[in-house]
Amino acid sequence: MLSCAFKPAVLGLSLLTLVTAQQTRADGFIDDAKAKLDLRNVYFNQDNRSGAAAPSKLQEWGQGFILNFTSGYTQGPVGFGVDALGMLGVRLDSGKGTHGNPNAVTQGGFVFPSDASGRAVDDFASLGLTGKIRIAKTELKAGTLLPKMPILIYNDGRLLPETFQGVQVTSRDFDHFTLTGGQVSAVKSRNSSNNEDLAISGAGGPAGRRSNKFNFAGVDYQVDPSLLLQYYYGNLEDFYQQHFLGLVQTQQLPLGSLKTDLRFFDSTSAGLNGSLAGRQEGYVSSGYHNNGEVDNRALAGLFTYSLGGHALSLGYQHLNGSSDFPFLNEGDGSSTYLITDRQTGARFQRAGENTWVGQYGYNFASLGLQGLTTQVSYQRGGQIKSDQGDQHEWERDLMISYAFQGPMLRGFAMQWRNAMLRSSVPSQRALDENRVYLTYTVDLF
Repeated sequence: MLSCAFKPAVLGLSLLTLVTAQQTRADGFIDDAKAKLDLRNVYFNQDNRSGAAAPSKLQEWGQGFILNFTSGYTQGPVGFGVDALGMLGVRLDSGKGTHGNPNAVTQGGFVFPSDASGRAVDDFASLGLTGKIRIAKTELKAGTLLPKMPILIYNDGRLLPETFQGVQVTSRDFDHFTLTGGQVSAVKSRNSSNNEDLAISGAGGPAGRRSNKFNFAGVDYQVDPSLLLQYYYGNLEDFYQQHFLGLVQTQQLPLGSLKTDLRFFDSTSAGLNGSLAGRQEGYVSSGYHNNGEVDNRALAGLFTYSLGGHALSLGYQHLNGSSDFPFLNEGDGSSTYLITDRQTGARFQRAGENTWVGQYGYNFASLGLQGLTTQVSYQRGGQIKSDQGDQHEWERDLMISYAFQGPMLRGFAMQWRNAMLRSSVPSQRALDENRVYLTYTVDLF
């Protein structure tokens, strides 16, 4: 019997076979095809300022190669196509003491996978294939996915992106509406070349409980060019179900513009997580109490005023319930659609946490310096529930980015990110972090 993680790949290859069989109608498949190569040189340095556990410092440097091929569709009422994503990560510098895997466990280190001794491997690679079918304005994809939805977002913050295996249908057949649905069965983490089953924080890790079914559905309603309404639903079998409501509106003012971004998540237990017996088996969520049962509601608003090159944002996020905010998390980095998910991965999504957010960004194009941008943000969370009483934490992030404009260096960009995190939560270490990205994109055809 095929495993659930393998089925999307089989379906994707089946679609590829159909594409090959339709050579007589393949003009669109070839003519509309695109390919690009992303070169990504990344340096990470994280200094843990509290706690005695090893490692006290994480530091790695690597070169990533990401080849992305996107085909067009064969001609006719039913079009077929195939996409391919080839990725290679090469270690340039790492050490056993700075790799981030001192106990040689299997989930990998800070940037790279680990060998049996707990050291970073020399290189790691993967190939993802996605078969696709299009009928009118409805598209089905099966195989490797890069989902970008409020209830499931792939992470692309390090050397190579996180990818998922599954099936996704997207339809734009109705004016102003985008309908989405599907199922994800496995994930390849950003520091791995293997697909694994799915988990949440509290149940992940090498010995944790996992699931191979994350079902999702959603609708985006573009009321007008300035107003977007959203509803999404996600269900990780035996762990949690989650409802999301969102509103994004941009209003032009006599001077500048104001963007309003409102988000609400309602997360409750599902399957084995909803029973004491199931939680005793390990189907649990991280959080304050309630024996690991998922119970969380997150309400947030982020308001951004823009004028010329300036952008000033203020936001607030309130979490209510007995558990942390649940999301797909393999223990080595994932993304969430929270306004507090920024650089360090702290996310400010703990049970009971209330967070204020402030951010300022400037685009120097207003001064004639095309390609130069900077951004600084600060957020402070409090009233975190714990056995030791209410806890608090804060994070400050700084980003400077420059994209070269000249014809000789077009496609080349540099970025520096710096972050500080301080927390009274016993399990959260204080840290200072620096990241440097050098990226170059080549359009092959």
